[in-house]
Amino acid sequence: MKIQTIIFLIGSTVFPLLNATAQDTETLKYTDSNKGKFFVSWGGNRDKFSESDITFTGDDYNFTLYDVEAHDKPKGWHVDYINPASMTIPQTNFRLGYFINDHYAVTVSLDHMKYVMTQEQTVRANGYIDIPEDQESSLYNNSFQDDPVYLSKGFLTFEHTDGLNYIHTEIARFDDISQLFGINNTDVFQIKLTEAVGGGVLYPKTNAKLLAYNRNDDFHISGYGVSASAGLNLTFFKHFFIQGDLKGGFINMPDIRTTENPSDRASQHFFFGETIIKIGSIFRI
Repeated sequence: MKIQTIIFLIGSTVFPLLNATAQDTETLKYTDSNKGKFFVSWGGNRDKFSESDITFTGDDYNFTLYDVEAHDKPKGWHVDYINPASMTIPQTNFRLGYFINDHYAVTVSLDHMKYVMTQEQTVRANGYIDIPEDQESSLYNNSFQDDPVYLSKGFLTFEHTDGLNYIHTEIARFDDISQLFGINNTDVFQIKLTEAVGGGVLYPKTNAKLLAYNRNDDFHISGYGVSASAGLNLTFFKHFFIQGDLKGGFINMPDIRTTENPSDRASQHFFFGETIIKIGSIFRI
């Protein structure tokens, strides 16, 4: 067999394969597969809280305030969201995730919410305050049987404002819906629906002033939370995204620090809702 014939046979076999491989490489997009990718995001939130029954216990008192209202503490559009020296001042959200396959990711998140008991409201109370007469807080001695109590600043201020820190892990799902909007080149722009469920611990920095005791403002692991969310993810140029989420859940905190005395505690549970806007990046290492 002549050498020219051998070269022709090799060429006619190999070149079509190389051409097909090149075409496959051109059509395969970075966004076609998520498995093995990481993503990280940072953003802000607004919060809503259900009414809550708050129980305060100590050596000389045990009483419950019913249906206590609370609100968040928004910062608005502010440079503090991107200023490393003041990032904990606004209500913020951090999230780090890893795709275990094309649709599912595991995440670790910190939702830095802020919970502020609404001041100067009147609520029902049950229980007692019986503090020795030689202490200033004895001014508030009383017994309550479904009695109305006015929450003045002298009687109680109660906030988780640095903050209501929900540290949790999630299982999240992402679905590409770009084709529904006629988008073919998802490496330029991609639209995804996302949902997540998760749970974790509450590590609030509770700012409280109860009766005439000194103000207390310490971090303390106080309980747990569970949550679920749904959102819309807009990804630009493969690596950058904006995501909006609606998130809701339940928080139970049976062990809240209220004063410098270790025996003084509060407990409460409530439902919460968040609206979250965040920016982020998705990448492979």
